[in-house]
Amino acid sequence: MAAPALRSGTTKPGTRAGRQAHSTADAPLDSVARAYEDLRRVIVRGELPPGSRVSERIVAERFGLSRTPVRSALHRLEQEGFVASHGRGRERRLIVAPLTMDDGEELYSIVGHLEGLAARTAALLPSIPRKAIVRRLREVNRALAAEARQQGHAPRYFELDLEFHRTYVEGVVGPRLLTLHRAIKPQSERYSRLYVSALFDELSTSVKEHDVIARTIAAGDPDGAQHAAEMNWHNAAGRLARIIAQHGERGGWHASSPGVPRAGAPRPARKR
Repeated sequence: MAAPALRSGTTKPGTRAGRQAHSTADAPLDSVARAYEDLRRVIVRGELPPGSRVSERIVAERFGLSRTPVRSALHRLEQEGFVASHGRGRERRLIVAPLTMDDGEELYSIVGHLEGLAARTAALLPSIPRKAIVRRLREVNRALAAEARQQGHAPRYFELDLEFHRTYVEGVVGPRLLTLHRAIKPQSERYSRLYVSALFDELSTSVKEHDVIARTIAAGDPDGAQHAAEMNWHNAAGRLARIIAQHGERGGWHASSPGVPRAGAPRPARKR
């Protein structure tokens, strides 16, 4: 969009008054970004559980912001899938998006394709930076293997797993892929954080899949690296589906319609 022309009496940029006016104009945007980041963080971490009612007024009070930037942040979060709406008109309510089997599988598939491209890019790097990435991947994966043997703390495993995948994405891929990854990965993190304790029995399998990713990147095998990363996420989606089938989806709206599961109710297993 073209910048509007300066009108008579408008403060010119570059002057002290102009800088102050520019700063004031940017403030609402900064408030929207802050509201978005803060609210997304508490959703991803589960501090606002799936299915929780999201009140514009309460959010504004909690973060010390006016309702205008909070409204804009909630709109963006709804577009990205972190927040969902229920009802229409005056009955419309915002809730933290439920965690469902279908949504989880879709998210894991998308992340898998993005990280497959990232692994492919990493495998095509020159030898020296590629070796540095592989060294870090193996270091983190050894720590993950130790957690698997010791049945350690779920938060520690979760952070190590994030670090493993971040190693071949951050600083490797181009800006467009990185933007897509940063937008979608936190949505998959909601599932990983909530169900990670139930996934401990699968840690050794995940570690082996990580080893294949590291080995194919080390070999400079782009096809193999892409396939390994995609299969890791494909298999993770299957593991997640089994856990959700056992423990139930989270945060579904309490509905009176027949066949609609209540929040936390186990969902019938699908034929796979």
